[in-house]
Amino acid sequence: MTDTHTHLYSRQYGDDAAGAVERALAAGVKHLVLPNVDRDSIGPLLELHRLYPECTSVAMGLHPTDITDAWPEDLKEIERRLDTERCVAVGEVGMDLYHDRSRREEQREVFARQLRMAIERGLPVIIHCREALEDTLDVLRSVEAEGRGLPQLVFHSFTGSADDVRCIREVCDPMFGINGVVTFKNSVPLQEAVPVIGIERIVLETDSPYLAPVPYRGKRNESAYLPEVCLKVAQLIGMTPVQVETETDANARRLFGLPT
Repeated sequence: MTDTHTHLYSRQYGDDAAGAVERALAAGVKHLVLPNVDRDSIGPLLELHRLYPECTSVAMGLHPTDITDAWPEDLKEIERRLDTERCVAVGEVGMDLYHDRSRREEQREVFARQLRMAIERGLPVIIHCREALEDTLDVLRSVEAEGRGLPQLVFHSFTGSADDVRCIREVCDPMFGINGVVTFKNSVPLQEAVPVIGIERIVLETDSPYLAPVPYRGKRNESAYLPEVCLKVAQLIGMTPVQVETETDANARRLFGLPT
């Protein structure tokens, strides 16, 4: 299995980050994509990556909820890291209007700039979209209208409905990152959306340390819990967990250029 979105370098793991990687490997997770969120997260992320260079990959981006007045300088550092580290994606980036809409225009500008960074470097983009689908799609349309197309995209931590999938596909044809939310009892719209997405456009993720799947809900999430997500997707699509693992691993390799 491939965990295409995990923050095992987060301070929530303290001195247990390496232990979390080891537990993931023991659970059958063969590769982990580590996206950063701001300048401060770059150091811990790279430290963990350098401990496990063969089974982890790095993505760099400025998260929408981490945008401050210093965002121009933050973007310069993100861009520098994209050119000096072996990054497999720009991310995680996007739009989040759930708690605070005061920086909506700045979020749109920062998202657009990072989409352009990805286009220039031929990298995919990991999109964070929370309560901001209309804005997210509008930014994508605007960047595409500039004439260079769009990079490959993944809607990370997708929790929307089948109608949301159809709306997104009117603008682009991304991958969808499915995580522990799909195991929640109250996630019926997402569960109904999974077959609409189809296995050929799904990648698995945990978004650790957040959104632990059932039966670990309420605990700190870990990449070691990814098999629970795989099992639930298999049940929803009518495949075996092995088939889901095989297909989603292949999707992750194509999206991020990961080793076989």
